[in-house]
Amino acid sequence: MSKIVIALGGNALGDSAYEQLSHAKLAAKSIADMIIDGHHVVVAHGNGPQVGKIRLAFEETSKSQEDIMPFPECTAMSQGYIGYHLQQAIDEELVSRGWGKIPVVTMLTQVVVDPADPAFTKPTKPIGGYYSEVEARHMMAESEDIYIEDAGRGWRRVVPSPKPVDIYEKISLKTLADAGQVVIACGGGGIPVVYEGNRYKGIDAVIDKDFAAAKMAELIDADIFIILTAVDQVFINYGQDDQQGLATVTVAEMETYIDQNQFAPGSMLPKVEAAIDFTKSKAGRKSIISSLEKSSIAVKGLDGTLIHS
Repeated sequence: MSKIVIALGGNALGDSAYEQLSHAKLAAKSIADMIIDGHHVVVAHGNGPQVGKIRLAFEETSKSQEDIMPFPECTAMSQGYIGYHLQQAIDEELVSRGWGKIPVVTMLTQVVVDPADPAFTKPTKPIGGYYSEVEARHMMAESEDIYIEDAGRGWRRVVPSPKPVDIYEKISLKTLADAGQVVIACGGGGIPVVYEGNRYKGIDAVIDKDFAAAKMAELIDADIFIILTAVDQVFINYGQDDQQGLATVTVAEMETYIDQNQFAPGSMLPKVEAAIDFTKSKAGRKSIISSLEKSSIAVKGLDGTLIHS
């Protein structure tokens, strides 16, 4: 029996609430397979499409900048409703298989970042809607927000993407996971917070979901970290005639492939880096990168890319 953290991509959950619930039911089948095999499972998820819609809804219905819901609160909202759908779907799947006594819970998760992180000097993550240059410059004049032109589609606000350093709820997360409860946490990379004075304060930022999930896996002392993506394995020479899937590789081999620029920035690279971070955090830990469809057999070593020390 292993303690497993699964990182599920936000795009895998669809573009609408109804589509998301349907996709959550598909994800629940693979998650239930691992639970029934005896593993303790914690699920992290992305929120890219979802939190963008939440933010845009407030932008379009607010009368002033002050009325717009702050971004940390938007992330918390996305954690709530995505967790609600996953929680329902996993519970329903377990009940249908006669395993309904296993509790499934969603936890709002605050992820601590370092205010001195270099990412704060160069915001890169676009959020919210598109604006004309005139509108964007007017909003920048009224606030400290930064807007940039986005691929000819208009101007969008950008925020930093700092690395996670701690998780406020780590003790509760570990307690629940150790007790065999299914926990849904670190949604959308977590609600980014910094310690200020005597409290944790939410900030406008986007934490990469895979790095946050890897940090959570480390802090709750997980055995296996699984990143689910659109492909069954990690490939080198991707899209070329000599494309090769990776089945079992060491951290050192993956770091060599990174040096060779084998993995695309903003796509596979952060997933590989997050997997390496977790694997290196303690002897005996391993990471798997696989597709949702193959995840339950990837845990058994029958598919996916396994990264070990």
